[in-house]
Amino acid sequence: MKSEIPLDEPEPRAHTALLTATPKGAAIGRRIARQQLTDWALNSLWPEAFHHALIIVAELAANASTHGRMPGRGFELHLALTTARRARTTVLRIEVSDCRGDRRPALPTMACPADSQSGRGLTLVDALADRWGTLPRDPNAKTVWAELDLHHAELGTDVAV
Repeated sequence: MKSEIPLDEPEPRAHTALLTATPKGAAIGRRIARQQLTDWALNSLWPEAFHHALIIVAELAANASTHGRMPGRGFELHLALTTARRARTTVLRIEVSDCRGDRRPALPTMACPADSQSGRGLTLVDALADRWGTLPRDPNAKTVWAELDLHHAELGTDVAV
């Protein structure tokens, strides 16, 4: 797990959606994320980070609908875009909250068998995110978060996002 960094901007651009903890809810979450990140122009300003973010959302939403599922309860997808002016960096934070605080995610300790259909999600999140972790959420819930640093220097110009 990697640690969080504080940001300069008190109120980021944000979008939150409450979704059903089903495969359909996870699919809707992926579509919502794609649309919101496109609205924020990540697809044109930071295309690699845009695709990484979509993979992270897909993995965290799939985990919430599979491992964080409780009958009658959904999960929450939260996206936030915040600029850290001193570092000339914009940070995209992805959060997925579910009602299973008793099931904390952990990186696998062993490699998955080649024919396994699951078990690689958090390994992908760890590889693609600059930081990720979990937070407890009352009552007996959790939030799994991941952050991507979007460096303005990569653009060759000072961008106000």
